[in-house]
Amino acid sequence: MTQMTLGKALNAGLRQAMRDDDRVVLLGEDIGALGGVFRITDGLKDEFGAQRVIDTPLAESGIVGTAVGLAFRGYRPVIEIQFDGFIYPAFDQIVSQVAKLHYRTQGRVKMPITIRVPWAGGIGAAEHHSESPEAYFVHTAGLRVIAVSNPDDAYRCLRQAIASDDPVIFFEPKRLYHHRGEVDLEAPLADAAPMGLARVVREGTDATLITYGAMVSTALDAADAAADEGVSLEVIDLRSLSPVDYDTVAAAVRRTGRVVVAHEASREAGVAAEVIASITEHCFEYLESAPVRVTGHDIPYPPAKLEKHHLPDLDRILDAVDRVMDRPHSLSPASDTTGAQR
Repeated sequence: MTQMTLGKALNAGLRQAMRDDDRVVLLGEDIGALGGVFRITDGLKDEFGAQRVIDTPLAESGIVGTAVGLAFRGYRPVIEIQFDGFIYPAFDQIVSQVAKLHYRTQGRVKMPITIRVPWAGGIGAAEHHSESPEAYFVHTAGLRVIAVSNPDDAYRCLRQAIASDDPVIFFEPKRLYHHRGEVDLEAPLADAAPMGLARVVREGTDATLITYGAMVSTALDAADAAADEGVSLEVIDLRSLSPVDYDTVAAAVRRTGRVVVAHEASREAGVAAEVIASITEHCFEYLESAPVRVTGHDIPYPPAKLEKHHLPDLDRILDAVDRVMDRPHSLSPASDTTGAQR
Protein backbone atom coordinates (compact mmCIF):
# COMPACT_ATOMS: atom_id res chain seq x y z
CA MET A 1 0.00 0.00 0.00
CA THR A 2 1.21 3.51 -0.87
CA GLN A 3 0.25 6.68 0.99
CA MET A 4 -0.86 9.42 -1.41
CA THR A 5 -3.34 12.24 -1.77
CA LEU A 6 -6.59 11.83 -3.67
CA GLY A 7 -5.21 14.14 -6.37
CA LYS A 8 -2.06 12.04 -6.78
CA ALA A 9 -4.18 8.88 -6.86
CA LEU A 10 -6.19 10.29 -9.76
CA ASN A 11 -2.96 11.18 -11.54
CA ALA A 12 -1.69 7.63 -11.00
CA GLY A 13 -4.97 6.21 -12.29
CA LEU A 14 -4.80 8.28 -15.47
CA ARG A 15 -1.15 7.33 -16.02
CA GLN A 16 -1.84 3.63 -15.62
CA ALA A 17 -4.89 3.75 -17.90
CA MET A 18 -2.83 5.47 -20.60
CA ARG A 19 -0.07 2.89 -20.25
CA ASP A 20 -2.56 0.04 -20.46
CA ASP A 21 -4.38 1.31 -23.58
CA ASP A 22 -2.95 3.69 -26.18
CA ARG A 23 -6.51 4.59 -27.22
CA VAL A 24 -6.90 6.60 -24.00
CA VAL A 25 -6.50 10.33 -24.72
CA LEU A 26 -6.98 13.30 -22.38
CA LEU A 27 -8.67 16.56 -23.32
CA GLY A 28 -9.22 19.71 -21.30
CA GLU A 29 -8.37 23.30 -20.59
CA ASP A 30 -4.76 23.76 -19.39
CA ILE A 31 -4.27 20.05 -18.70
CA GLY A 32 -1.03 19.76 -20.70
CA ALA A 33 1.78 22.15 -19.87
CA LEU A 34 0.06 23.38 -16.68
CA GLY A 35 -1.12 19.95 -15.52
CA GLY A 36 -4.64 21.22 -14.86
CA VAL A 37 -5.86 23.78 -12.34
CA PHE A 38 -5.57 21.16 -9.58
CA ARG A 39 -2.47 19.53 -11.15
CA ILE A 40 -4.28 16.21 -11.62
CA THR A 41 -2.70 15.72 -15.06
CA ASP A 42 0.74 16.93 -13.99
CA GLY A 43 3.54 15.21 -15.91
CA LEU A 44 1.30 13.27 -18.28
CA LYS A 45 2.04 15.42 -21.32
CA ASP A 46 5.77 14.89 -20.78
CA GLU A 47 5.30 11.13 -20.69
CA PHE A 48 2.66 10.63 -23.39
CA GLY A 49 3.03 13.66 -25.64
CA ALA A 50 0.77 16.42 -26.92
CA GLN A 51 -1.21 14.07 -29.18
CA ARG A 52 -2.56 12.19 -26.16
CA VAL A 53 -2.73 15.02 -23.60
CA ILE A 54 -4.50 17.76 -25.51
CA ASP A 55 -4.92 21.35 -24.37
CA THR A 56 -8.24 22.57 -25.71
CA PRO A 57 -9.85 25.98 -26.24
CA LEU A 58 -12.10 27.32 -23.48
CA ALA A 59 -15.21 25.72 -25.00
CA GLU A 60 -16.78 22.91 -23.00
CA SER A 61 -19.32 22.04 -25.67
CA GLY A 62 -16.51 21.79 -28.20
CA ILE A 63 -14.47 19.58 -25.86
CA VAL A 64 -17.34 17.12 -25.42
CA GLY A 65 -18.18 17.23 -29.13
CA THR A 66 -14.57 16.40 -29.97
CA ALA A 67 -14.67 13.51 -27.51
CA VAL A 68 -17.78 12.16 -29.24
CA GLY A 69 -15.92 12.16 -32.54
CA LEU A 70 -12.93 10.42 -30.96
CA ALA A 71 -15.21 7.77 -29.45
CA PHE A 72 -16.73 7.16 -32.89
CA ARG A 73 -13.20 6.43 -34.14
CA GLY A 74 -12.46 3.92 -31.37
CA TYR A 75 -10.63 6.11 -28.85
CA ARG A 76 -11.36 6.34 -25.12
CA PRO A 77 -11.35 10.07 -24.38
CA VAL A 78 -11.08 11.38 -20.83
CA ILE A 79 -12.31 14.95 -20.45
CA GLU A 80 -11.46 17.32 -17.62
CA ILE A 81 -14.10 19.95 -16.93
CA GLN A 82 -12.08 22.61 -15.14
CA PHE A 83 -14.76 23.32 -12.50
CA ASP A 84 -18.18 21.84 -11.83
CA GLY A 85 -19.98 25.08 -12.71
CA PHE A 86 -18.41 25.09 -16.18
CA ILE A 87 -20.11 21.86 -17.25
CA TYR A 88 -23.39 23.54 -18.21
CA PRO A 89 -22.26 24.80 -21.65
CA ALA A 90 -21.63 21.12 -22.47
CA PHE A 91 -24.95 19.94 -21.05
CA ASP A 92 -26.64 19.64 -24.45
CA GLN A 93 -23.79 17.53 -25.85
CA ILE A 94 -23.79 15.26 -22.79
CA VAL A 95 -27.53 14.60 -22.49
CA SER A 96 -28.45 14.75 -26.19
CA GLN A 97 -25.48 12.91 -27.72
CA VAL A 98 -23.17 11.19 -25.23
CA ALA A 99 -26.00 9.61 -23.21
CA LYS A 100 -28.07 8.52 -26.21
CA LEU A 101 -25.79 7.42 -29.04
CA HIS A 102 -25.30 3.86 -27.81
CA TYR A 103 -29.07 3.38 -27.44
CA ARG A 104 -29.90 5.25 -30.64
CA THR A 105 -27.62 3.01 -32.71
CA GLN A 106 -28.88 -0.20 -31.04
CA GLY A 107 -25.45 -0.83 -29.56
CA ARG A 108 -23.41 -0.40 -32.72
CA VAL A 109 -21.77 2.81 -31.47
CA LYS A 110 -20.20 2.86 -28.02
CA MET A 111 -19.41 6.02 -26.08
CA PRO A 112 -16.50 5.15 -23.75
CA ILE A 113 -16.11 8.75 -22.60
CA THR A 114 -15.09 9.65 -19.04
CA ILE A 115 -15.97 13.18 -17.96
CA ARG A 116 -13.96 14.18 -14.88
CA VAL A 117 -15.55 16.95 -12.82
CA PRO A 118 -13.88 18.72 -9.85
CA TRP A 119 -17.01 19.00 -7.77
CA ALA A 120 -18.83 20.49 -4.78
CA GLY A 121 -17.82 23.05 -2.19
CA GLY A 122 -15.65 23.58 0.82
CA ILE A 123 -12.72 25.43 -0.79
CA GLY A 124 -13.95 29.03 -0.55
CA ALA A 125 -14.15 29.48 -4.30
CA ALA A 126 -15.90 32.13 -6.40
CA GLU A 127 -19.29 31.82 -8.10
CA HIS A 128 -19.58 28.92 -10.61
CA HIS A 129 -16.70 27.11 -8.88
CA SER A 130 -18.64 25.18 -6.19
CA GLU A 131 -21.62 23.43 -7.73
CA SER A 132 -23.30 20.07 -7.06
CA PRO A 133 -24.96 19.20 -10.39
CA GLU A 134 -25.15 15.43 -9.89
CA ALA A 135 -28.97 15.21 -9.95
CA TYR A 136 -29.09 16.46 -13.56
CA PHE A 137 -26.93 13.57 -14.72
CA VAL A 138 -28.44 10.94 -12.45
CA HIS A 139 -31.77 11.77 -14.11
CA THR A 140 -30.27 11.25 -17.58
CA ALA A 141 -30.63 7.67 -18.77
CA GLY A 142 -27.52 6.36 -20.50
CA LEU A 143 -24.94 7.85 -18.14
CA ARG A 144 -23.07 6.27 -15.27
CA VAL A 145 -22.45 8.71 -12.41
CA ILE A 146 -19.64 8.05 -9.93
CA ALA A 147 -18.61 10.09 -6.87
CA VAL A 148 -15.45 9.05 -5.04
CA SER A 149 -14.55 9.79 -1.43
CA ASN A 150 -11.01 8.50 -0.85
CA PRO A 151 -7.69 8.02 -2.69
CA ASP A 152 -7.99 4.25 -3.23
CA ASP A 153 -11.45 4.57 -4.79
CA ALA A 154 -10.23 7.52 -6.85
CA TYR A 155 -7.42 5.43 -8.34
CA ARG A 156 -9.43 2.29 -8.91
CA CYS A 157 -12.79 3.72 -9.96
CA LEU A 158 -11.18 6.11 -12.45
CA ARG A 159 -9.42 3.22 -14.16
CA GLN A 160 -12.68 1.26 -14.21
CA ALA A 161 -14.54 4.25 -15.66
CA ILE A 162 -12.00 4.65 -18.46
CA ALA A 163 -12.16 0.92 -19.24
CA SER A 164 -15.98 0.96 -19.33
CA ASP A 165 -17.83 1.15 -22.65
CA ASP A 166 -20.43 3.37 -20.98
CA PRO A 167 -20.09 7.15 -20.68
CA VAL A 168 -19.21 8.06 -17.10
CA ILE A 169 -19.62 11.34 -15.23
CA PHE A 170 -16.83 11.11 -12.66
CA PHE A 171 -17.22 13.51 -9.73
CA GLU A 172 -14.08 14.34 -7.73
CA PRO A 173 -14.62 16.20 -4.42
CA LYS A 174 -12.20 19.07 -4.83
CA ARG A 175 -11.92 19.75 -1.10
CA LEU A 176 -10.44 16.26 -0.72
CA TYR A 177 -7.75 16.58 -3.40
CA HIS A 178 -5.12 16.90 -0.65
CA HIS A 179 -6.69 14.26 1.61
CA ARG A 180 -4.25 11.38 2.11
CA GLY A 181 -4.94 7.66 2.25
CA GLU A 182 -3.56 4.26 1.34
CA VAL A 183 -3.71 3.15 -2.30
CA ASP A 184 -2.89 -0.33 -3.57
CA LEU A 185 -1.16 0.39 -6.88
CA GLU A 186 -0.19 -3.24 -7.46
CA ALA A 187 -3.52 -5.08 -7.14
CA PRO A 188 -5.03 -6.19 -10.49
CA LEU A 189 -7.96 -4.08 -11.57
CA ALA A 190 -10.02 -7.24 -12.08
CA ASP A 191 -9.79 -7.92 -8.32
CA ALA A 192 -11.23 -4.52 -7.34
CA ALA A 193 -14.84 -4.07 -6.29
CA PRO A 194 -16.87 -2.82 -9.28
CA MET A 195 -17.37 0.95 -9.29
CA GLY A 196 -21.14 0.39 -9.22
CA LEU A 197 -21.13 -1.12 -5.73
CA ALA A 198 -21.74 0.84 -2.55
CA ARG A 199 -19.37 0.36 0.36
CA VAL A 200 -20.13 -0.16 4.05
CA VAL A 201 -17.59 2.22 5.56
CA ARG A 202 -18.62 1.61 9.15
CA GLU A 203 -20.95 -1.01 10.57
CA GLY A 204 -23.68 -0.04 13.02
CA THR A 205 -26.93 -1.21 14.53
CA ASP A 206 -29.13 1.79 15.39
CA ALA A 207 -29.41 3.84 12.19
CA THR A 208 -28.02 3.91 8.63
CA LEU A 209 -26.32 7.07 7.39
CA ILE A 210 -26.07 7.12 3.58
CA THR A 211 -23.90 9.62 1.72
CA TYR A 212 -21.15 10.05 -0.89
CA GLY A 213 -18.18 12.20 -1.86
CA ALA A 214 -16.65 14.53 0.71
CA MET A 215 -19.65 14.01 2.99
CA VAL A 216 -18.37 10.52 3.85
CA SER A 217 -15.70 12.06 6.10
CA THR A 218 -18.34 14.21 7.81
CA ALA A 219 -20.56 11.16 8.24
CA LEU A 220 -17.74 9.22 9.92
CA ASP A 221 -17.15 12.14 12.29
CA ALA A 222 -20.87 12.12 13.09
CA ALA A 223 -20.73 8.37 13.74
CA ASP A 224 -17.87 8.89 16.19
CA ALA A 225 -19.80 11.63 17.99
CA ALA A 226 -22.99 9.53 18.06
CA ALA A 227 -21.06 6.61 19.55
CA ASP A 228 -20.11 8.84 22.48
CA GLU A 229 -23.85 9.14 23.15
CA GLY A 230 -24.47 5.42 22.82
CA VAL A 231 -25.83 5.45 19.26
CA SER A 232 -24.34 3.05 16.72
CA LEU A 233 -24.43 4.43 13.15
CA GLU A 234 -23.81 2.39 10.03
CA VAL A 235 -22.22 4.56 7.30
CA ILE A 236 -22.76 3.74 3.61
CA ASP A 237 -20.69 5.35 0.85
CA LEU A 238 -22.83 5.08 -2.29
CA ARG A 239 -19.84 5.57 -4.67
CA SER A 240 -22.17 5.09 -7.66
CA LEU A 241 -25.08 7.52 -7.96
CA SER A 242 -26.34 5.97 -11.18
CA PRO A 243 -26.98 3.12 -10.93
CA VAL A 244 -27.36 3.00 -7.14
CA ASP A 245 -26.46 -0.24 -5.40
CA TYR A 246 -29.84 -0.70 -3.72
CA ASP A 247 -28.98 -4.23 -2.55
CA THR A 248 -26.35 -2.87 -0.16
CA VAL A 249 -28.60 0.02 0.87
CA ALA A 250 -31.60 -2.23 1.53
CA ALA A 251 -29.54 -4.72 3.53
CA ALA A 252 -28.34 -1.90 5.79
CA VAL A 253 -31.84 -0.47 6.24
CA ARG A 254 -33.20 -3.89 7.17
CA ARG A 255 -30.50 -4.18 9.85
CA THR A 256 -31.11 -0.79 11.48
CA GLY A 257 -34.65 0.30 10.59
CA ARG A 258 -33.69 3.98 10.54
CA VAL A 259 -32.24 6.10 7.72
CA VAL A 260 -30.52 9.45 7.26
CA VAL A 261 -29.32 10.50 3.79
CA ALA A 262 -26.89 13.41 3.46
CA HIS A 263 -25.43 15.33 0.53
CA GLU A 264 -24.16 18.81 -0.31
CA ALA A 265 -26.53 19.39 -3.23
CA SER A 266 -29.85 21.15 -2.81
CA ARG A 267 -32.73 19.20 -1.31
CA GLU A 268 -35.36 19.61 -4.04
CA ALA A 269 -35.39 16.56 -6.36
CA GLY A 270 -31.93 15.57 -5.16
CA VAL A 271 -30.24 12.18 -4.91
CA ALA A 272 -31.44 11.84 -1.30
CA ALA A 273 -35.06 12.12 -2.41
CA GLU A 274 -34.65 9.25 -4.90
CA VAL A 275 -32.78 7.07 -2.42
CA ILE A 276 -35.42 7.60 0.27
CA ALA A 277 -38.25 6.97 -2.21
CA SER A 278 -36.70 3.64 -3.19
CA ILE A 279 -36.08 2.68 0.43
CA THR A 280 -39.70 3.47 1.27
CA GLU A 281 -40.94 1.38 -1.66
CA HIS A 282 -38.80 -1.67 -0.93
CA CYS A 283 -38.11 -1.56 2.82
CA PHE A 284 -41.20 0.10 4.26
CA GLU A 285 -42.04 -2.72 6.65
CA TYR A 286 -38.53 -2.50 8.17
CA LEU A 287 -38.61 1.24 8.90
CA GLU A 288 -39.01 2.29 12.53
CA SER A 289 -39.31 5.99 11.61
CA ALA A 290 -39.54 8.26 8.59
CA PRO A 291 -36.20 8.73 6.77
CA VAL A 292 -34.62 12.18 7.03
CA ARG A 293 -32.59 14.20 4.51
CA VAL A 294 -29.66 16.45 5.41
CA THR A 295 -28.74 18.58 2.41
CA GLY A 296 -27.60 21.92 1.13
CA HIS A 297 -30.26 24.62 1.11
CA ASP A 298 -32.38 25.32 -1.97
CA ILE A 299 -30.42 28.43 -2.91
CA PRO A 300 -27.69 29.30 -5.41
CA TYR A 301 -24.35 28.36 -3.88
CA PRO A 302 -23.52 31.13 -1.38
CA PRO A 303 -20.41 33.33 -1.20
CA ALA A 304 -17.32 31.74 0.32
CA LYS A 305 -17.79 33.34 3.74
CA LEU A 306 -21.26 31.78 4.04
CA GLU A 307 -20.66 28.30 2.63
CA LYS A 308 -20.16 26.77 6.08
CA HIS A 309 -23.83 27.58 6.76
CA HIS A 310 -24.87 25.88 3.51
CA LEU A 311 -22.89 22.64 3.72
CA PRO A 312 -24.30 19.89 5.95
CA ASP A 313 -22.15 19.58 9.04
CA LEU A 314 -21.80 17.28 12.01
CA ASP A 315 -24.45 19.08 14.07
CA ARG A 316 -27.09 18.91 11.33
CA ILE A 317 -26.40 15.21 10.78
CA LEU A 318 -26.59 14.47 14.50
CA ASP A 319 -29.86 16.38 14.69
CA ALA A 320 -31.22 14.15 11.91
CA VAL A 321 -30.05 11.08 13.82
CA ASP A 322 -31.92 12.34 16.89
CA ARG A 323 -35.04 12.71 14.74
CA VAL A 324 -34.98 9.16 13.40
CA MET A 325 -34.12 7.84 16.87
CA ASP A 326 -37.01 9.86 18.33
CA ARG A 327 -34.62 11.67 20.67
CA PRO A 328 -34.84 15.36 21.65
CA HIS A 329 -33.12 17.60 19.13
CA SER A 330 -32.00 21.18 19.54
CA LEU A 331 -31.57 22.81 16.14
CA SER A 332 -33.84 25.77 15.50
CA PRO A 333 -36.34 25.89 12.57
CA ALA A 334 -33.95 28.29 10.79
CA SER A 335 -31.42 25.45 10.71
CA ASP A 336 -33.94 22.94 9.32
CA THR A 337 -32.20 19.59 8.87
CA THR A 338 -33.91 19.03 5.53
CA GLY A 339 -32.27 22.05 3.97
CA ALA A 340 -35.67 23.35 2.89
CA GLN A 341 -34.89 26.93 3.82
CA ARG A 342 -35.88 29.23 0.92
